[in-house]
Amino acid sequence: MTTAPAPAVTRTVTAEEIAAYRGAVRATLPAARDQLASPVHAFVLAHTVAEHTVAALTADEPGPVSVVHLGQDIRCRRLVRPGEQVTARLDVLGARREPRGIRVALRSRLTGDGTDSMGSTGSTGLTDSTDPGGTEPFAELVTSALLVGATALEPFGEISGGASAPAPAGAAEPATVVHEPTVEWIRRYARASGDENPIHLDADAARAAGFGSVIAHGMSVVALAVEEITDRYADGDAGRIRGIGGRFSAPVAPGEPLRFDLQPDAARRVVRFGCRTPAGPAVKSGWVELAGHAAGPDNGSRP
Repeated sequence: MTTAPAPAVTRTVTAEEIAAYRGAVRATLPAARDQLASPVHAFVLAHTVAEHTVAALTADEPGPVSVVHLGQDIRCRRLVRPGEQVTARLDVLGARREPRGIRVALRSRLTGDGTDSMGSTGSTGLTDSTDPGGTEPFAELVTSALLVGATALEPFGEISGGASAPAPAGAAEPATVVHEPTVEWIRRYARASGDENPIHLDADAARAAGFGSVIAHGMSVVALAVEEITDRYADGDAGRIRGIGGRFSAPVAPGEPLRFDLQPDAARRVVRFGCRTPAGPAVKSGWVELAGHAAGPDNGSRP
């Protein structure tokens, strides 16, 4: 069972915003070796319709509701292209009551200008269904979130999350890298992603929400992990990313070391990752799936 899908959101994605987003994520890294979109840009494109959906779900709540992002899965056939008109559609897969509020699972699908057929879903995990316009999605996302303070929404459906993470084949040499997010990095990401929630930008708002300072966006941490994995295990080719997943367990504050532990499998097709601050895990059960060098003719680089 699902609720009715939220109204579709359609807009044209510019080369400037693609470059701004990836540049914001990579501010502490060398310039990208390609000019492709970040694979995590799919989340940015789905975010608006998700916000509208959450607002509709909580419209009848008698008190304030805050949203806590619990987990994210992204499956990609390809990356978004500069100049492409993208439509985001969303379904609410389920809702369940928990002690602090209501947990929901949201599935977003992104479709572009034309049909993106790969013959079969392969290991991407994308469903076979098509949208009303007749094109298959080039990306599908499953978001898990807790609506803190919500009480009115009746439980329904399933909240089990997206497709299972791919199984690694053996293990190669692990790697560890440390970054230190700054307030400016967080602000630049906020501008590039369009997520200007005050807890990321205003210390007073962050303290009012129970944090000691402003905090980094959870997806900025995931996006940075993806860039490290792209550089180290995909020869700098972002078009080889086929799937991303992770669970958020604690906030990341600026000015503290953030450690990324990367564990590729023997074939370098699956990379597990975790992110830790001095206080403990920030992102758990992270994974990135990579296509081989001959992934197909279209990696999203064409306009």
